Amino acid sequence: MGPAVVTPYALTVDAGTGDLRAADHLLHELAAGLALPEGTFGCTHLVRGDRPRVAVSLSLPSRPLLDTTRERLAAAGYGAVSPGLPDAVGRAVLYPGASALTGTMTVAELLANSAIDRVTVLGTPEPPGPQTRMVTRDHVRPQWQRDALVLAATPAMGGTLVPFEAPDPTPCCADH
Repeated sequence: MGPAVVTPYALTVDAGTGDLRAADHLLHELAAGLALPEGTFGCTHLVRGDRPRVAVSLSLPSRPLLDTTRERLAAAGYGAVSPGLPDAVGRAVLYPGASALTGTMTVAELLANSAIDRVTVLGTPEPPGPQTRMVTRDHVRPQWQRDALVLAATPAMGGTLVPFEAPDPTPCCADH
């Protein structure tokens, strides 16, 4: 698939979402409800300040599609819709090839079949080898870093890797 391509056709939706799971759900809802094309990037962005929340952004492949999407979002009452991205470090939920990243695959397959540009392993200076197996847990959330879509991974059992972000994290202080 090759390196991620960022378009200048982006908008931000601030629906007042309180957490990443709800923002992921919102992005999937928008993709299905608006029939967004495969080339769309949908990201989450942490908004700090007096009212912390998670905004979402959509980067679309063309200006006409951006304009239509903006109108449909406003008409559907999805919250504040504004042009551009809130920051340059979004966490990608929707991106080309995301739906194919299921089960176990090699790092080479992950890179070849998605818009992810590279994989890093926490605590190591070198990238993983192309034949290193990645157990996706069907939850692959890379982040934008200097215009590249980068997946952070951690070592797992049997010499495999898993994405750093767990699909069902235990909330802090869950046991008390």
